Amino acid sequence: MKVTLITGASGGIGEAIVNRLAERKQNLLLIARNAEKLEKQGRELAEKFGIQVQFIAADLADPETAERIFKETQNRGLEIDMLINNAGIGSGGEFSSLSLKSELSLLQLNVSSLVALTHLFLPQMQNRKSGTIINIASMASFIPIPYMATYAASKMFVRSFTQAVTQECKPYNVHMLLFCPGLTKTNFNSAAGIDNEKGGGLSSDYSNSPTQTPEEVADELLQALDKKRSFAVSGRMNRFGSRLLALIPNSFITRNFAKLYRKRLKM
Repeated sequence: MKVTLITGASGGIGEAIVNRLAERKQNLLLIARNAEKLEKQGRELAEKFGIQVQFIAADLADPETAERIFKETQNRGLEIDMLINNAGIGSGGEFSSLSLKSELSLLQLNVSSLVALTHLFLPQMQNRKSGTIINIASMASFIPIPYMATYAASKMFVRSFTQAVTQECKPYNVHMLLFCPGLTKTNFNSAAGIDNEKGGGLSSDYSNSPTQTPEEVADELLQALDKKRSFAVSGRMNRFGSRLLALIPNSFITRNFAKLYRKRLKM
């Protein structure tokens, strides 16, 4: 059975994408940590849209999880027609004061598991001469961000990696899409530990910064997918910002961003 596999499926942007795909009658394989929530989510989607929805409760911050997911899809006889690497987490604050364990876990989730899943499922798509892989990056992928150093670097990796592998996929008729949302009203700040003064310092305070809803982001992702885009930024202001950032030296951006953060937090 052909399915779309999406990580980070139970909340935020991932859940919004799942809902939009269900409306399109696509069969789904949901990946997230909370089995109870996934079971409820899948049951409701199946009843409402008449589709097949399966799930695997798994933590992609564990280095062995990607391989376990791949083996489970094989055991279930599932053909992953589309892979959406959406799961991710952030962090914020002075790098030297952050938990090393948490920063390495962030890299495992945002980078290593994304690479692993892409590497595991891509050969099957190449052999079939069909398939789609969508990697979710961020506006943070365009610049180094002081006081959000590891997160921004992880998303810069996702952008570079995806753009390179996109070209490798051309001879195989496998479509890859790099998608970059901006600030979105989800639980990202809470999970990243920046739903406080750090968020204000990083200009990621939902109440004072331009944001999109997860549904708006999901709609723009599907528009880019339908147009067979290989790269898209979500949000008109974000698209303008990404073009502007390309013209400004990183040294200037990082220096002034760091100064502004310290000023806002009175450091």
